[in-house]
Amino acid sequence: MPRRRQRHMGGSGSDGTEDSDSSAEREQTNSSESDGNMTKRQRLTRASTRLSQSSQDTPDLKRATDHDESPPLTPTGNAPSSESELDISSPNASHDESQAKDPASRDSDKDLSHRPKRRRCHETYNFNMKCPTPGCNSLGHLTGKHERHFAVSGCPLYHNLSADECKVKAVSREKQEEDVKPQEESNSRHATRHQTPTSKQSRYKEQVAEMRKGRNSSLQKEQKEKHMEHRQTHGNTREPLLENITSDYDLELFRKAQARASEDLEKLRIQGQITEGSNMIKTILFGRYELDTWYHSPYPEEYARLGRLYVCEFCLKYMKSQTILRRHMAKCVWKHPPGDEVYRKGAISVFEVDGKKNKIYCQNLCLLAKLFLDHKTLYYDVEPFLFYVMTEADNTGCHLVGYFSKEKNSFLNYNVSCILTMPQYMRQGFGKMLIDFSYLLSKVEEKVGSPERPLSDLGLISYRSYWKEVLLRYMYNFQGKEISIKEISQETAVNPVDIVSTLQSLQMLKYWKGKHLVLKRQDLIDEWKAKEIKRGNSNKTIDPSSLKWTPPKGT
Repeated sequence: MPRRRQRHMGGSGSDGTEDSDSSAEREQTNSSESDGNMTKRQRLTRASTRLSQSSQDTPDLKRATDHDESPPLTPTGNAPSSESELDISSPNASHDESQAKDPASRDSDKDLSHRPKRRRCHETYNFNMKCPTPGCNSLGHLTGKHERHFAVSGCPLYHNLSADECKVKAVSREKQEEDVKPQEESNSRHATRHQTPTSKQSRYKEQVAEMRKGRNSSLQKEQKEKHMEHRQTHGNTREPLLENITSDYDLELFRKAQARASEDLEKLRIQGQITEGSNMIKTILFGRYELDTWYHSPYPEEYARLGRLYVCEFCLKYMKSQTILRRHMAKCVWKHPPGDEVYRKGAISVFEVDGKKNKIYCQNLCLLAKLFLDHKTLYYDVEPFLFYVMTEADNTGCHLVGYFSKEKNSFLNYNVSCILTMPQYMRQGFGKMLIDFSYLLSKVEEKVGSPERPLSDLGLISYRSYWKEVLLRYMYNFQGKEISIKEISQETAVNPVDIVSTLQSLQMLKYWKGKHLVLKRQDLIDEWKAKEIKRGNSNKTIDPSSLKWTPPKGT
């Protein structure tokens, strides 16, 4: 007992060295007793160390949790199932080693404990993605605003450019936009609606016309050889050489459009709306054509992730492989769309398909159309619509050219809800035929029609071209002195709003002394007539006498 009291008093004294020396001498004299006590003290020390360490780690873990509430993700994108998937210290570390650390190192560990736990290096696989263009190191961007790219749309090498050239072009584009912006702010939309072009605009138009006239109409022999060599060397892995194919002005416009589209795609990628390798069908095999798709279509996931789809061109059923398509074509009895054939002239036919009676076919048609339309939102609710499908016939069947849909009961007198010409039939006059046919139905119904908004980019171009042609033809055949927009609308079935917008774009509408006057521009009429004569008797026109159709009564 006295020995224990002296030891307690020595441990509480100010001079710790003397106490430790005396205690060591006593332990040497009583080695057998000290061995037993030493084992007990070590057990107690380890137990107290565990308790103290857990009490110290608790606030540190709490601070780390407050700093990063969301659990770290595993490489599969899910929350980790165990601690072994995270980069934390091993749970089997010895507590004796923690005791061996000096106080300074333990303090530094406490300072770092509030930081979130770091993940393993294999979770950064997104940063290891590379551009699919062969030989590209993913550096630079077509817009010149980003340091890296991961898609062909932003690859400078694919567009036959370098990263430095893209940055130089970006600076010049920004400078041009800054020069144009003050002019746009000074001219309001309503102030310039009824005004003629300014002298500056007229000079610019003349300059553009001169630049387009100055280009070479055909490539030289050396240029052709250079283009062919580039094509043979790189194939589809590089963009074809575009120099000397068109004027420098048009080429620069095309480059600007490419950079703008690439910037929009990069914004969508950053926002997470699109990702590399996402479920998007890249190509479809449709009849004897292989078509590259333009937009995403909500096909079932097991089909969308394939990247390539096989579609029957008659019943529009979609399949996963060419073998399945070949077996299907051997059994498919369809050679034309379902429904009633309401128009036929030569090889061109139009079928009226009811979305309520032929639901599956119309749904497949909408899914197919969404691959080439951006603003289309209707896929499955097809019952309130009628579909007018245009086909071209040969000895194998009636091949899909395009279609348009319209509501059975439209309160706003829309004669078209959605319109599409298949890519393999574009720029051949079939789009205007579909538009003309929709207005022919409006004439039979004795209504004034207009397409449903918003129109796609290609749809807007087609409709403006059609309205222009209709108005110029009407002006050419008009013999009176006074003309009325209402009379034009009644005779052509075109909505007055569309007529006014077309007249404004042609600068044939003028406001004078409180009245709107329609100007008969003979130069535009003569230009249109010359094109009509050059075109000759084309079969790409709708003949009203070939229509066998009566407006549906009720639904």
